[in-house]
Amino acid sequence: MTKYILKRVLISLATLLIILFILFLMLEFMPGSPFNDEKLTESQRILLYAKYGLDQPFFIRFLNYARNMLTGDLGVSYVINKNFAVSGMVIDRLVVSVRIGLQAMLFGATIGLIFGIVAAVNHNTWIDTAFSVFSILGVSIPSYVVALGLIYFVAFKMGLFPILYNINMPGKSSVLPTISLSMSTIANVARFTRSEMIDVLDSDYMLLVRSKGVKGWKVILHHGIRNAMIPIITVMGPLLVSLLTGSMVVEKIFAIPGIGSLMVLAITSNDYNVVIACAFIYSALYIITMLIVDILYGVIDPRIRVAKGAS
Repeated sequence: MTKYILKRVLISLATLLIILFILFLMLEFMPGSPFNDEKLTESQRILLYAKYGLDQPFFIRFLNYARNMLTGDLGVSYVINKNFAVSGMVIDRLVVSVRIGLQAMLFGATIGLIFGIVAAVNHNTWIDTAFSVFSILGVSIPSYVVALGLIYFVAFKMGLFPILYNINMPGKSSVLPTISLSMSTIANVARFTRSEMIDVLDSDYMLLVRSKGVKGWKVILHHGIRNAMIPIITVMGPLLVSLLTGSMVVEKIFAIPGIGSLMVLAITSNDYNVVIACAFIYSALYIITMLIVDILYGVIDPRIRVAKGAS
């Protein structure tokens, strides 16, 4: 298992290096320039390119950036916050995005598991139908539509929570964004949990457990959930990444100072270093999450752990 994890970590690091190279290559062909100010003369632009090292060959710039990244230096902003360290801009916003994303994932996964288990236990009843309809609606309705509905009814009409994100009240003002982002997670987790639990409850080993006198919720909690968790974790991994990286619209709606809104601003203003930093962080989050998911397979199912150890 240790050998497998080390191999996966090395592959992940190599993948991140390739991603960084592709990002640099894409920005090389990106139209426009960070210095699009019409007041700048051509000679001034040349001086700016020389100042920031943008006049150097592509591979030299890439190697310099990769080397600096190892020390935590992500360069400086050219447009958004001139000459300010990108690492300082990104870290503060990343903390906000990750916190809200993890809140949405934890809330959505918990509610989704409960809904899925209840639907599976009450298979082919009105309860199962109701949860199935909810799952379809949760997947079909975009998170920004849910966000607008919560703003109107819960924040504006009822006045229970702030409409916009307030850094002085991070807990209370993140409730509505968390619920908005979690709806899709609730629906997906509930749908997969229901499907897997139905198969598990009808399996031969569950009949054996019942024949030994174990009944009721003990069968589900001690034996059913454990065997149904692997496919569910497979779904939850990409869902977590989508919550962390796909919340740009929700961040805009609630005026959340997150990394998603920063990336949109950086792309529109051709702020190269900020674009690369945000995109690379998104990629790193995805790869790290999938690595953790893969390791959890072995923790939950000993058969996978033994097979990986043998390989």
